[in-house]
Amino acid sequence: QLQVVESGGGLVQPGGSLRLSCVASGFTSDTGAIAWYRQAPGKEREGVSCISKGGSGTTYIVYADSVRGRFTISRDNANNTVYLQMNTLKPEDTGIYYCVVDRRLRCSATIPGASLWDYWGQGTQVTVSS
Repeated sequence: QLQVVESGGGLVQPGGSLRLSCVASGFTSDTGAIAWYRQAPGKEREGVSCISKGGSGTTYIVYADSVRGRFTISRDNANNTVYLQMNTLKPEDTGIYYCVVDRRLRCSATIPGASLWDYWGQGTQVTVSS
């Protein structure tokens, strides 16, 4: 049984940093993908970043335009953990951040749509405010 648990959210001032963690228990890192989504109040869920491994062992990473250059996704395969380092945070980054996992998807030019992911975590709140 695959379980997804996020942590690391909180309240931070604009310009600050947070690191989110996602532990995907029961997930084999050689196939499939892990991504971060977020949902702001009154808005639809938005794909933030995605990471997966290709057949040649190459790691594929995709970022939404809104976070590219400020957020960094990384993976610790030994511990089935994915991190999202968020720097230079802005008030518009506020929302619930979800970690999502799927054994069949791959990250390519874009982040696969929200409806395509099989496993979702419970979410962690990120609030950027002075």
